[in-house]
Amino acid sequence: MGISHVILYAVVPIIVVMLAGYIAGKKGAFTGADAKKFNKVVLDFALPAALFVSIVQASREDLAKDIKLTLVSAIGIMACFMAVYFIFKYCFKKNTGADAAVSALISGSPTIGFLGFAVLEPIFGTKPSVALVVAIVGIVVNAIGIPVGLSLMNASLAKQNPEAAKKKTNPWKPVLHALAQPVAWAPILAVVWVLVGIPWPKAMSPSFDLIAKANASMAVFSAGITLSAIKVSINWQVILGSIMKMFVMPAVLLIFGLLVHMDPFNLKMLVVAGALPPAFSGIIIADEYNTYVATGTSSLTLSVILFIGCCPLWIWLTDVALAAF
Repeated sequence: MGISHVILYAVVPIIVVMLAGYIAGKKGAFTGADAKKFNKVVLDFALPAALFVSIVQASREDLAKDIKLTLVSAIGIMACFMAVYFIFKYCFKKNTGADAAVSALISGSPTIGFLGFAVLEPIFGTKPSVALVVAIVGIVVNAIGIPVGLSLMNASLAKQNPEAAKKKTNPWKPVLHALAQPVAWAPILAVVWVLVGIPWPKAMSPSFDLIAKANASMAVFSAGITLSAIKVSINWQVILGSIMKMFVMPAVLLIFGLLVHMDPFNLKMLVVAGALPPAFSGIIIADEYNTYVATGTSSLTLSVILFIGCCPLWIWLTDVALAAF
């Protein structure tokens, strides 16, 4: 698989569809509110269907091979997540803990739910292992990263508003909320299905495939609409956030994966997943809390631009590393 194949079949289509969404947003055909509705279709229906129907076609042997994938994903991504949090909290005096938490939700999390299938399938094919990478990274981001980020944010906001801190809140609420989302429990259900050994009726797959196929195109188009509403302002925090996301995270995943001798094919997919632009969920949370919105959205925009070069770059670097290791 050459770099030209990656560019033509994975990067260029994303740019074209995202550009179409961007132009549609700028022309007023769709608004930010419409993008949120598209995102809901993706996260609550299309992506869960794509994950479920792909994973249930895997075998127990496939899942056994993915134990290292799970560990490297969880430890590597959350290590980068916390690194972003502490760097942005203590290296930039103007930032509050809430600002740092949002920066971690953005620059410490890949947008696996929106671009995972759109990027990985054209490069690696429509295989169950691709869905497992998307599912595992998605669970790390949604069921671990978001609850941790929200907890850090709420702790900081409570210090700024002591009266609100007196109200007792359930610390497990963000975790339970994340696990209750279809994008989290659908892949978990599929994994349990495979482990129990229930045969999957192939005749049922087309019923899931029809909505699942809308996942990638709708997600990328929606991303373009979202970017059309963003006012970009480049500063050192934006640049550092983009570097942490697009260069540090995939490097950490690559090094960690090599050290534990991960399956080369899985490692390659995981590194590309780590090189995806920041999670759009971080922007949504920033907007809801009115915290770190301008810098976060600008970092997202810059990272999307950098992804054009980073995707083929990290595939090449991973091949070089695997050959040398």
